[in-house]
Amino acid sequence: MAQSWKDLLFAHWSVPVEQLVASVPRELPIDTYEGRAWIAVTPFEVVALRLHGTVPVPVLSCFPEVNVRTYVTVEDKPGIYFFSLDAASRLAVAAARRIYRLPYFPAQMSIDRADGWISYRSRRTQHDAPAAELSARYRPVGESFHAEPGSLEHWLTERYCLYTLDERRRVQRGEIQHPPWPLQAAEATLQQNTMAREVSLELDGDPLLHYAARQDVVFWRLRAV
Repeated sequence: MAQSWKDLLFAHWSVPVEQLVASVPRELPIDTYEGRAWIAVTPFEVVALRLHGTVPVPVLSCFPEVNVRTYVTVEDKPGIYFFSLDAASRLAVAAARRIYRLPYFPAQMSIDRADGWISYRSRRTQHDAPAAELSARYRPVGESFHAEPGSLEHWLTERYCLYTLDERRRVQRGEIQHPPWPLQAAEATLQQNTMAREVSLELDGDPLLHYAARQDVVFWRLRAV
C-alpha cells in the first residue's frame, strides 16, 4: 500500500518506561533513549492512498488521520508500536484493521489551513471505544533538515517498520519504506488532547515538536518475526 502524508506534526513527550509497560505487549520490548521512553501524538493528512502500483481513487484516497505511538525494538530492528490510530475514512479503518491488525478507529475530523497555520480537530466516533479528542494549531518554523544519526530526532523518526501481534500473540512486522524525514522545528498550541487517556496518560507539559510538509510512504504486508 502506498500513500503520502501532508502537514504532519510530531508531538513527543518523554515518560518513564514504567508508565508504558502495562499498555505495551510484553512480546515487544519498549525502546528507550537515555533511559526514557517516548510517546507521540501525530496528526496529518493522508493523500493519494492506493494499492501499490495503482491509481488513487478520488475522494476515498484523502482524509485526516492521527496516531498515538511509542517505540519498540525486536531482534535489533527499531520500530513503531501504535496505541491507536484515528481516521476520517471508515473504509481505511476497516481495511487497516483487517490487513495490518492495528487499533484503528473512525473519527470526525477536520483540517483548516490559513496564514501558514494548520488547525486540526479530531473526535473519535466509535461508541464502544475509549473517547479520544485532539484540537491543535501548529506550523513549521525554521529550515528543513535531516536528523543526524545518533540524535534524538533520528531515534524518534527514522523507523522503518511497525509491530503488532497476531491472534496467537506472535510478533508481526510490517516494513515501511520512505525517504529520510524532511523535518522542521515547529510551534503548536494543543487546546485539547485526550488521545493517550486510553493508556492512562495525561500528556501534560511542553512536547518536543517537529513538522514535515510531506512524506511518501510504502507499507508492506505483515510478516511473522
